Amino acid sequence: RTWQHLHRLIYDSFAQYLVTEKGYDEDLLTLAPDSLDFCCKGLVLDIEEGNFLKLAEDGTVLRASHGTKSMTFEEILEIYGRKEWKHFNTVSGMVSRTGSPVVRRIRKNAKYYLYDNYFDLPGALLCARVVDSLDQHDGQKKYDFWKDMVAAIQHNYKISAFKGK
Repeated sequence: RTWQHLHRLIYDSFAQYLVTEKGYDEDLLTLAPDSLDFCCKGLVLDIEEGNFLKLAEDGTVLRASHGTKSMTFEEILEIYGRKEWKHFNTVSGMVSRTGSPVVRRIRKNAKYYLYDNYFDLPGALLCARVVDSLDQHDGQKKYDFWKDMVAAIQHNYKISAFKGK
């Protein structure tokens, strides 16, 4: 499928930047063919916790993962509760997006990020794999990789790279 090639290209370019420019583990450059199945529109990244949430229309958490590892129903209940996710009706915690569709200002201090378009989806997989890597090597409890992800996005989607071509 064509979108898989595009997702792979986007993933590879972001991963290459994180490894070469920010010093992340080279394991991020290796991707199993079925890994892209992780990507689906509507995922919310809880940046500080390293958790990905898939929400129902009413805001309850349908499923979640910590990095790429699925969370149990009990783990979801413990962290997010049984009711509507408390940030469901607010956009203040989400990353702000302004400007053209290609170039957006993405808040480096955001607490949550909504993966709502096809160009973002490979970034979800990369963030999940970064969480896995940090857990494996550093035993993280809170995560601080988002600023590096923002730098990778800005590096790969520079409007100046498209001017005059």
